Amino acid sequence: MQYLRGLAACAVVCFHVSEQFGGPFNVGAAGVDVFFVISGFIMWVTTAGRPADPWRFMSRRITRIVPLYWIVTLLTATGILLKPQFFYDHFLSVANFVGSLFFLPVLQDDALHPIVIQGWTLCYEMMFYLVFTLVLFVGERWRFVVLVGALVAIVALHFVLPAGYAHAFTDPVVIEFAAGVVVGRLWLQGARLSLGAALAVSGAGLLLLAAGTPFDADLPRALLWGLPAALIVAGAAFAERVRPFKPTALPTFLGDASYSIYLWHVAVGVLATGVVLRIGIPAALQPATILVATLALSAMLYLIVEKPLIGLLHPQGPKGAAKASNAAAAGAAARPAKALF
Repeated sequence: MQYLRGLAACAVVCFHVSEQFGGPFNVGAAGVDVFFVISGFIMWVTTAGRPADPWRFMSRRITRIVPLYWIVTLLTATGILLKPQFFYDHFLSVANFVGSLFFLPVLQDDALHPIVIQGWTLCYEMMFYLVFTLVLFVGERWRFVVLVGALVAIVALHFVLPAGYAHAFTDPVVIEFAAGVVVGRLWLQGARLSLGAALAVSGAGLLLLAAGTPFDADLPRALLWGLPAALIVAGAAFAERVRPFKPTALPTFLGDASYSIYLWHVAVGVLATGVVLRIGIPAALQPATILVATLALSAMLYLIVEKPLIGLLHPQGPKGAAKASNAAAAGAAARPAKALF
């Protein structure tokens, strides 16, 4: 899970840099779908079989997600005010600024459009956390059925509701959280695949992504990228259970830094682009230079901003999503993830 989080964040950065230069890497946006499936998996695994504490669950999710998001939103809004020409497709208004802070940004073409444009995903994350919090009040015997049923019902409403916030928040992408929950339940129940079968499942997901149609295809995102993402996550979880491995430093660090990389990369990419153009980097080298600079600076901001925030707000907090992954390999219940997206 830790490695996948890092890869997913890097894929989204690659997508945005490719888009900036008219490149073909639309499939990089599927990193978001991998995040959604992982979120469902981790939330289920870290709460099942434990005393339910809905208020603590929600408070920890808020303190984990919101402070950094607010910082990036404030700095992005400042950047838009100072250099609006550098922030293409961003929309700044008082209403959108306030709405973005509370995960109710303006709608454009029936889609959520916060100040931090990639923050639309956090709107769905927070909705999922809210649903999950409410389900924690249900007895554990019925919790899985109620949670998956609620997420399916939310998606079903999308097809009958008129355009507006309700229609936007019931987008079929919500079903990707349910897919992660299902994988997490199977994992906790001791389901097993051989190493070859698990790798084949992940490989099938990767092949489906590689063979996918462009972003504006007629297929719903939940099928186009959500299904492959679920296969990739499921295969990875069961493969690690069969063949545990010792984590290596760089992929583990990228997993830790994935939330910062995801949140900072657009604003940092604007800065990197400005520097690259100013110093006259040859056009052929600009995409790679901007990509490397964006990843490096965003990861650095994890160390400078996010990690101290975690230490301040979660002084006795869990040790990180890597422990969840290691616990999976051992066949034990995973510990709560420190830096879950």
